[in-house]
Amino acid sequence: MRWIWIDRFVSFEPGKAATAVKNLSLAEDHFADHFPGYPVMPAPLILEGLAQTGGILVGDANGFSKNVVLAKIPRAAFRREARPGETLTYTTRLEQIGDVGGLVSGTVHVGDELIGEAEIFFAHVEPDQVKALTGSDNFVFTGNLHKLLGLAKAAAKSAAPAP
Repeated sequence: MRWIWIDRFVSFEPGKAATAVKNLSLAEDHFADHFPGYPVMPAPLILEGLAQTGGILVGDANGFSKNVVLAKIPRAAFRREARPGETLTYTTRLEQIGDVGGLVSGTVHVGDELIGEAEIFFAHVEPDQVKALTGSDNFVFTGNLHKLLGLAKAAAKSAAPAP
């Protein structure tokens, strides 16, 4: 099963930065088991939301001509847990982009409070390499993630001042 850990983009600057949000609801399955009586969102899931935000930024930078795969997390730190009822804001900045992949820095906030930060490196994988393994040309940018990006770009265009 494929899970999306962002609800929507609030800003998207192609080749530069992206910001997305995730509203945490007690109805989400992971809160039932992590931890009983003290529900918190596991840090790896928070990190995945940040990676999805940054991965879309990297994919868009190369026109989605290559698949983008999380390859390495050189640095990640969390200051506290995220709880049901909170809204996570994922802010990412594209630090480097090249033939091999892209490096993104990112932060996670609840309101004005910084609760996490990370650097994430995404590798580019050619469609023919993916097809040999999965039978598909693109296994990352399909369905809902691509739809979320389209909505973000449409919102950015409508908010842009007239020339």
